[in-house]
Amino acid sequence: MYGCEAWTISKQTQKKLEATEMWFLRRMMRISWTAKKTNDTVLEEAHTTRLLISKIRKRQATFFGHVMRREKLENLVTTGMLEGKRSRGKQREKLIEGRQTG
Repeated sequence: MYGCEAWTISKQTQKKLEATEMWFLRRMMRISWTAKKTNDTVLEEAHTTRLLISKIRKRQATFFGHVMRREKLENLVTTGMLEGKRSRGKQREKLIEGRQTG
């Protein structure tokens, strides 16, 4: 999770992270992938819930607050208030837009 504060998490990435989290949990509990157990059953047996996405979102919110308090380049880049012309092609998704969809 190093550097997850700057990740832009799409729905597809979120599904992959959740699947990876369940894979880790199954490995820790030594549950075979061929065992017909649902994810809910595995979570109940482990006495836990899915925590990975919520931890990433919390770290992103903390980092976002840290960046917004500063009057430096990171603030300008995050808010998209840079001067100059736009480049051609599809625009990249901004950190703020990624936070709003989550």
